[in-house]
Amino acid sequence: MAPEAPKRVRIFGPVISTYTRIVAIACEEAGLSHETIPTAAQSPQNRHPFGKVPIVEIDGLELIESLAITQYIDSVHNAGRLLPTDPARRAVIDTWVSLANNYLFPLFEHGLVMPYIMHRFSRLPLDRDRIERALPNISRALGFLEAEIARDGAWTTIDPNEPGKFTLADVFLYPIVRSLQLTPQGQVGIAQCDHLSAWMAVTENRPSIRATRWETEP
Repeated sequence: MAPEAPKRVRIFGPVISTYTRIVAIACEEAGLSHETIPTAAQSPQNRHPFGKVPIVEIDGLELIESLAITQYIDSVHNAGRLLPTDPARRAVIDTWVSLANNYLFPLFEHGLVMPYIMHRFSRLPLDRDRIERALPNISRALGFLEAEIARDGAWTTIDPNEPGKFTLADVFLYPIVRSLQLTPQGQVGIAQCDHLSAWMAVTENRPSIRATRWETEP
């Protein structure tokens, strides 16, 4: 018997958080109504034991850790459409989600995204030294993404006629790469990557991506 439709999913986290958006995309893919309750990391209202975001209330559960949350949403409410059943293909997707979370996000976020966020919204001086130190590694990471997607499609397909190829790896990678693209240097770097740019262009038109656009996106 199909699970009972949940009440509105409650996502606790910053509204411009990459991982808040990742969870919202998973909800959209599953057709779940959701709302974001603005909650800062490390705030007294944040119930994560290590101050991370988001936290999600769904089906009477309180879930933490974005990977666990999105896998639950997809498995219970989306018939597992974002995760391949073939073990080899699933291993590829799991690998890319891990690469996105453990390497790409920290590199992009701390090296380029956060300096611009602090400059734009907190009016702090732009930390140009921090950016310059990070740019070589960011450039290498973009080159890696470009080479992998050019070689064999990597985690996804850029064919809009095969929507079933959209996976949890796309759900995690798009907001992480998009946040980088919203910085001047990130925009220039991604524009030099033809295959990565093509994937971004196709993915940004997916309904779940459009429905979760940040208010700060141009």
